[in-house]
Amino acid sequence: MKQTFIYLLFFLTILEGQDWAGQSGGFLRMGMTARSAAMGGGFTAELDNSFVTFHNPAWAAFLTRKHVGSSYTNLSLDRRLAATSISMSLPPTAGVGISWVSAGVTDIQGRTSAGEKSSMMQTSENTIMISFAQRIQPWFSVGANFKILKYDLPITNSDQISGSGIGFDLGFLIKSGEYMTFGFVVQDLTSSYQWDTNAIFTQGGPYKDDFPTIYRLGSRFKNKGLKVIGDIGLITNHSNYVSILPRVGVEYGFLDKYYFRGGYGNARLAFGVGYGYGLFKDNDSSIDYSFSLDGAVQTGHTISYAFNF
Repeated sequence: MKQTFIYLLFFLTILEGQDWAGQSGGFLRMGMTARSAAMGGGFTAELDNSFVTFHNPAWAAFLTRKHVGSSYTNLSLDRRLAATSISMSLPPTAGVGISWVSAGVTDIQGRTSAGEKSSMMQTSENTIMISFAQRIQPWFSVGANFKILKYDLPITNSDQISGSGIGFDLGFLIKSGEYMTFGFVVQDLTSSYQWDTNAIFTQGGPYKDDFPTIYRLGSRFKNKGLKVIGDIGLITNHSNYVSILPRVGVEYGFLDKYYFRGGYGNARLAFGVGYGYGLFKDNDSSIDYSFSLDGAVQTGHTISYAFNF
């Protein structure tokens, strides 16, 4: 039975990843914070205190405090992923946020045309995200993320090219009573990198890398110390269906301070823990950790901090 489960998980991982995981903008589809990563990343309808607007910008319209968060993920193969964000209410019925997301690879061994070692290089992708949300009804809000994108890619020891572009997310949130919340997000609508390789290649020219657009529908249920979240994504290449992305996670809180989490999503199994405490006021801070493992046996360790005031 155990072997059957492992084979099934590996097969699902291949189905999810083979068509879209290698496309542009992958760092924005990995799961950004420790809490979200530990619960599979299906936060379309869930509030993430470490990065309020990343999963659904419509959450900003329901804020009552300022939220500041940061996270860092240490991945195998010298990869890294980091984010910093701040979000706040804009009375009486709106909310705003600004954030920075950075990913990259360090310690890339450069080599000459003869195969000899040259200098060490690195590559990085960066996004500045500006968010705005508006409550249309006391229970319904609409929000958007505006993204400024840049990708620095080394070619040789002395040459590199950069791709840049803009993108958008559009989110909707319905707070249906005390226990249920529903969300819908269109992720990376029109997002792309624009490249110009004329300075590097003899027959270079302008080139465009489109991000896949994902349509996500999700919900959350909470009762006492238990919370169950999940969403399902329809991945497209702007014109055709590519794949389905299911994500699900659970969280159990003990004494409103200690949290235990687990989930599956983004082709990874993950678990994590969290601790909430009072720095200046009751429950104004939290620190979270997650460990994730994908079907290719690549691991990730994420730590996040959140503060509200």
